Amino acid sequence: MFTVVVFIIILGVLVFVHELGHFVVARMNGIKAEEFGLGFPPRALGVFKDDKSGKWKFVSGGKSIVSENTVYSLNWFPIGGFVKIKGEDGGEKKDTDSFSSKPAWARIAVLAAGVVMNFLFAWVLLSATFIIGTYQDVTGDHVAGSKVLIQAVEDKSPAQKMGLQIGDVLISGGSGAFATVEDVQSYIKANAGKEIPLYIQRGKRKLQLKGTPREQTEAGQGALGISGLAEVVTAKFSFFESLWKGLVEIGMVMLMMLEVIKKLFVGNRAGLTMTGVVGIASYTGQIIPLGFSFLLRFMAILSVNLGIVNILPFPALDGGRILFILIEKIKGSPVSQKVEQFFHTAGFLVLITLMVIVTYFDLARMDIIGKIKGIF
Repeated sequence: MFTVVVFIIILGVLVFVHELGHFVVARMNGIKAEEFGLGFPPRALGVFKDDKSGKWKFVSGGKSIVSENTVYSLNWFPIGGFVKIKGEDGGEKKDTDSFSSKPAWARIAVLAAGVVMNFLFAWVLLSATFIIGTYQDVTGDHVAGSKVLIQAVEDKSPAQKMGLQIGDVLISGGSGAFATVEDVQSYIKANAGKEIPLYIQRGKRKLQLKGTPREQTEAGQGALGISGLAEVVTAKFSFFESLWKGLVEIGMVMLMMLEVIKKLFVGNRAGLTMTGVVGIASYTGQIIPLGFSFLLRFMAILSVNLGIVNILPFPALDGGRILFILIEKIKGSPVSQKVEQFFHTAGFLVLITLMVIVTYFDLARMDIIGKIKGIF
């Protein structure tokens, strides 16, 4: 239950930050925001400034509010937030405070602001991890006091079955302490086909796990299924160093995400796994025990991913709406509102369908579907 609550908070913060970007830039460009809500409707309560008296008024429930000022609301579904911008669907073009009445550059700025906020937020989070202290890769340098960290675990591998997770620190095996990656690899290789103990540190806890390395593996797979090991040390950096390192890391995450998107359409998709809401929630449960710095880094990566996905030129996404504005500028007149709305609706349905499919595979990969069937 705690994992679910943390996941909802993380998702809520990321969506809220995204919508805050739209809201701030809309107001900077003189566009009215009819409502800015925390969580999704139905509305629990709201507050707005009365047009005549200038005093703040409270309203409960979903009662319709007619005001020249923004309604700030608290809603019943505590996931993210939303901003309702006047004229965002193409109407009210004659009103000077309407989205649709503004020049193309202003509309693009409003639509892109959510993505920019996600990137800025990720920068803040990653910079904070470098200030607090985070692992630095020193593999091969054999630095005194370094630890052997698991960076990746193969699906359905002995490592996964024995409970090893990303972020675990390998302390020792039956033959002694691990000082280097080579120590771990030698221990696993020497005990292929035999059950072995592994002593690990997960956050503040120390655990003993047992598993059996495979004697035969496919190309590119390890005997135990730990596909990423690194020697790391904990390091802290100054404020300005952290800002620079945070920016560099955002660039690296963006490149990795773009490479994944590229593989979806061209190239080799072998080993590529798409993860939905259920999968991300599961990863959240694995990240929590590793500590606050890991959780901030996890949020930052999700924030970058949310930003990149939203800027893709696909209908219903911010990037898709920007695409229609660019088409408008090229052809010299707006695209038919009915045509644009059709594409956005179709795009939304495609995204929902994709989300359902990915969720199904998340459930199947974690064998939740099998466990449900077993009940009956």
